[in-house]
Amino acid sequence: MLRRDLDEQFSPMYFLAALGAGGVAVSFFMYLMFMVEHRETPLPTFEHILPLLHSGPIAVRGLVAAVLLLIVFFSFMHFRLLAWNVREYARFKRTAAFSRLCHSNNEVSLMALPLTLAMTINVCFVLGAVFVPRLWEVVEFLFPAALTGFLAVGIYALRIFVNYMARLITQGNFDFVENNSLSQMIAIFAFAMVSVGFAAPGAMSHHPEVNAIGIFFSLAFGAFAVALAVPKFVLGIKSIFKQGIAEAASPSLWIAIPILTLLGIAAVRISFGLHHGFHEPVSPSWLFVLTSTIFSLELMVGLIGYTVMKRLGYFRDYLHGEKFHPTSFALICPGVALFVFTMFFIHLGLIRVGVLEKFSPAYFVALAPLVYLQAKTVLTLLKLNGRLLKGEKP
Repeated sequence: MLRRDLDEQFSPMYFLAALGAGGVAVSFFMYLMFMVEHRETPLPTFEHILPLLHSGPIAVRGLVAAVLLLIVFFSFMHFRLLAWNVREYARFKRTAAFSRLCHSNNEVSLMALPLTLAMTINVCFVLGAVFVPRLWEVVEFLFPAALTGFLAVGIYALRIFVNYMARLITQGNFDFVENNSLSQMIAIFAFAMVSVGFAAPGAMSHHPEVNAIGIFFSLAFGAFAVALAVPKFVLGIKSIFKQGIAEAASPSLWIAIPILTLLGIAAVRISFGLHHGFHEPVSPSWLFVLTSTIFSLELMVGLIGYTVMKRLGYFRDYLHGEKFHPTSFALICPGVALFVFTMFFIHLGLIRVGVLEKFSPAYFVALAPLVYLQAKTVLTLLKLNGRLLKGEKP
């Protein structure tokens, strides 16, 4: 049973629990995306998956069934946690704590709401693709709906962020002492999520108008993310170097991993969208360069963040000890994002240029650490849900 009526104890960062569950559901879809043949469509659909369940080898049938069950389980968890967060947030808005939040650096944490809602659209898309028969026959009618949904989420994100920036610019009350983390970059995370969402219909639609609209808004929100990332990162690092990182917010060091993943996938989708809608060829060598660069950056960010949190004893205290903070849910998205983008790196970066052969022994060796990372991420999500949302003892 989830805790209820948190009131002033609620934080918008609790939305990251729902975000993480949705991300885990999408991460399991990656197995289907890259391992199930779907030459006539850009992603696997119900029609591609059902034959594997009916007549595939026993091992394949078992694995596909397990993946589908895990997608359903974590999708249900996403919607359940989203509903819980919406209810608790409605109560939180009536408290004095909400007013204080809206006049502090932490106002930017409200960007967790559009960030999570954008993930909800992605989860719905995955569920529709794998469980709704003949969906792809009417998908062109769904793409405008997806564009509308992401536009609504994008406008919501812009409204929150513009109000936040307008307050800082007019009042000049940003607290640089309390800025010793990268938590401010959750705004960039949200814009990147909207960007990658727009890129999907931009890449897959058969209508150039839909391609163009999706690609335009993907580029627009991606540009917002990149432009804002530089000052937010510099200001955060400056405060960190001066005061040391805030212990409770140290998982924010990993926030660049999901941002890089989302912008990287958006770039891949835009490349395919330009090819699909405007006959611009996609070079396998370009995909290798793009995915290799982003994958390398993510590994560096991951190594630095892990080393810092290990020295601070963060995992010991906040994951296994007595301390707890809603920002701990920020541990989930980097694990999901690194898993997802490494799948892109392997399949689009290595296999397409002939460096790695699909389903070879080396291929499964490359996947092994990803399976481990995904398992660790899932276990961390379940542990944090028990500790922070259900009040279980460590």
